[in-house]
Amino acid sequence: MAPTAASDSSNRAVCVMDASGHLGTSLAEHLLQKGYTVHAALQKHGESRLSGISCDKKKLKVFNLDPFDYQSILDALKGCSGLFYSFEPPQEQPDYDEYMTEVEVRAAHNVLEACARTETIDKVVFTSSAAAVLWRNDRKSTTLDLDLDERHWTDVNFCRSFKLWHALSKTLAEKTAWALAMDRSLNMVSLNVGLLMAPDLSITNPYLKGAAEMYEDGVLVTVDTDFLVDAHICVFEDVSSYGRYLCFNNIINRSEYAMELARKLTPATLSYPERQDQDMRIPRQRISNKKLNKLMVEFKSKSQEC
Repeated sequence: MAPTAASDSSNRAVCVMDASGHLGTSLAEHLLQKGYTVHAALQKHGESRLSGISCDKKKLKVFNLDPFDYQSILDALKGCSGLFYSFEPPQEQPDYDEYMTEVEVRAAHNVLEACARTETIDKVVFTSSAAAVLWRNDRKSTTLDLDLDERHWTDVNFCRSFKLWHALSKTLAEKTAWALAMDRSLNMVSLNVGLLMAPDLSITNPYLKGAAEMYEDGVLVTVDTDFLVDAHICVFEDVSSYGRYLCFNNIINRSEYAMELARKLTPATLSYPERQDQDMRIPRQRISNKKLNKLMVEFKSKSQEC
């Protein structure tokens, strides 16, 4: 039986970067509860969110982060055995556009380069997006071998053609991270995450561009915060984790599910007609998270035996 890293968490420091967003804050809180020392690397707009976590903060160390200031990255990583990395757009540039692609790719490059120069880093968990898997020219194909999993990559030319800047950014940033990880022999895993059902989720979320097409293709997937945090900790602590993992625990493939999501995304004052006839057309699920589910089940079983 392969050992996990959970047994010595009380003596380990890990970095959460960027801890400004909902995922980063939730992840930092859960890691603290597990006994880790947490280096929370924050952009300036994230401090108030982190101050609301409900746990013992004695092992919480806060660092100011600028993904384009190499020294600030190194400072946050110093002494850490692991990094949980997710990209939060700069406060002054919250919208995804063509420019954001360059920003996110540069940030990923800087962070992975800093990891390679930090001798204590044993593992990197890179948070990517399911959008880096979904988009391709042959997405309408009905052949069975085109069901999507973590082996597939989004077509960057397709993204440019249809101005899918969020998907393009996530794809290129993840490819940049993988190239550096392989070149520098870094132990990295990535989570390709569905739409995060965070409390502040709105219709402006860049993941939702192309949502109608994703629904029709049977690949519109979402993930709850608790499941996502558990997945991050699982792939970090389980020494058998490797490569990419599609991460979601819900799929929007019925009209009532789509209506429920629409109500969460738009003002409650809007009314939505009930279209019972739409229930007859249910898109076939064409995306798989079997690899992650198998790892999490086995990890939970091993943890219970310890």
